[in-house]
Amino acid sequence: MKKILLPIFLLSLITATAQKTLQERLGYSKDTKLLILHADDLGMSHSENAATIYAMEHGSVNSASIMVPTPWFSEIAAYSHTHPNADLGLHLTLTSEWNYLKWGPVASKSDVLGLVNKNSFFFSSVDSVYRSATPAEVEKELRAQIEKAKLFGINVTHLDSHMGTLFGRSDYLKVLIKLGREYKLPVLLSKPGFKLAFNVDLDSMTNDKDVTLDMIYTASPQDYKNGMENYYTGVLKSLQPGVSELIFHVGYNDSEMQAATIDHINWGAEWRQADFNFFTSEKCKAILAEQNIHLITWREIRDKLVR
Repeated sequence: MKKILLPIFLLSLITATAQKTLQERLGYSKDTKLLILHADDLGMSHSENAATIYAMEHGSVNSASIMVPTPWFSEIAAYSHTHPNADLGLHLTLTSEWNYLKWGPVASKSDVLGLVNKNSFFFSSVDSVYRSATPAEVEKELRAQIEKAKLFGINVTHLDSHMGTLFGRSDYLKVLIKLGREYKLPVLLSKPGFKLAFNVDLDSMTNDKDVTLDMIYTASPQDYKNGMENYYTGVLKSLQPGVSELIFHVGYNDSEMQAATIDHINWGAEWRQADFNFFTSEKCKAILAEQNIHLITWREIRDKLVR
């Protein structure tokens, strides 16, 4: 059998393409700092919806994700109709962490019994999900959430995971990656970020066609104690070339959000107001400009690299 020898120039072209950075694949130079400023938890409450919409229309926030099982989902779905260019993904949800604001599965409860507690709500903690739910049940519920979003006419731009539930177990993560490929949607993945936060090695789960960000940033409770402006300013001023995402939660510190997050200092109403304050500030805009940070959306990633 004859060996097929590729011309040297073709081999060089293939090698160069394989070694392109993500920002180069998107059409930017390799020294460009690309950033997604991403707000989680849309649909959780009217306060969360209203604050996030304001921050997207008047502040620096350029991306957000929707929790389909939540009580204010229909409001943000309606917004997506009148704002078709908004970068809205799905914050795929398998937990219901607040004391009194609760939700359960979109799929029939009888099909996903491992995902619900005795009151038919999702479990409050990720660990409880891990102890109870099979990958098959997880897949059934995720499909139901994606299909409901499509039924409501949402032009979904990406998939990610509420509370990181889908990231900490490899069998769940494989389901998420599978669904991203099937629905032709990018999934929030980062090889260094996942290794650091979840001790997950994505090399065995992904291929060259999968989009993996260079880094994911999100504040910890200690960062909140030290001041959110300090944390976000530090992230922006230290950002390196590549494609990164900065995740936060934008909400108003009003009576609704206070009731929803009662007894939760971490990620509660005051924290969400602090996030809103920074990402709608002139200081945030000024830092983005002085650091030559270019904001990019999941829609652009989807349309250029996935579809």
